[in-house]
Amino acid sequence: MTPTTTATSTTTETGLEQHLLAVAVRAAEAGGAELRRRAGRTRLLGHKSTGTDPVTEADLASEDAVIRVLGAERPDDGLLGEEGTVRAGTSGLRWVVDPLDGTTNYLYGLPDVAVSVACERRTGRPDGPGHWLAVAGVVHDPVRGETFTAVRGEGARLDGAPIAVTDPVDLAGALVATGFGYGSASRARQAATAYRLLPAVRDIRSNGSAALTLCWVAAGRYDAYYEDELARWDWAAGALVAREAGARVTALGSGVLVAAPALHHDLSRLVAAPPGTVPPPAPAIVDQEAGTR
Repeated sequence: MTPTTTATSTTTETGLEQHLLAVAVRAAEAGGAELRRRAGRTRLLGHKSTGTDPVTEADLASEDAVIRVLGAERPDDGLLGEEGTVRAGTSGLRWVVDPLDGTTNYLYGLPDVAVSVACERRTGRPDGPGHWLAVAGVVHDPVRGETFTAVRGEGARLDGAPIAVTDPVDLAGALVATGFGYGSASRARQAATAYRLLPAVRDIRSNGSAALTLCWVAAGRYDAYYEDELARWDWAAGALVAREAGARVTALGSGVLVAAPALHHDLSRLVAAPPGTVPPPAPAIVDQEAGTR
């Protein structure tokens, strides 16, 4: 009886995760439709962390569209949205949403923007400390019409076709992506890291969307990505896509270092900042690497 019970449990869990993925796709596409509709005519509403960290009508409209889908289909799950949507759930699952990753690009009419939707499961004892672990993730590019998806343990896909990181790649031949924070002290630190890294690699790129960049590593468009100062919604879905495509995903400050395993080892010594100069690691990024906890 035990093997039958285990197989049934596994099948049920897989079915749930595929359902969660389908919900995430519908939610991300709903947000993307709002972004396409408002492109070129959205209004700047203000700024968040600094005067260079904008929020627009499109950010809020996209988050509303995403939340409507999630609320209708998964009313008992928790929610964590970049633009302020927070809801405690009762199911042990929660959704982490970035409704417009690449807001500055969007304001300037640049194409690198995305809607990121991840579903996380709480792990650990119900009465003790636990972590949130991504089980399904979607990053939707409304400009190119591309949708990156992943379910934990089942690989990563682009519009339904399997994708994988480029491996092997030596350090000198690596095209490495990065991003920059909004504060002046953060940018000074990150510029010093880029200065140290640039002579050792093929080149460095920055496209202004962490979610898309993670997925482009997964699809082999970049060889690696690092950024040491991110929020959870920036990486929650994209880190799962990259991991399921074969990348090693580890914490770098409050951000990530992502690359195929051998390249990851070589990069890690070049991008590590001195202790105390970056935000502390986010526990769930460590979880992404460990796969359990």
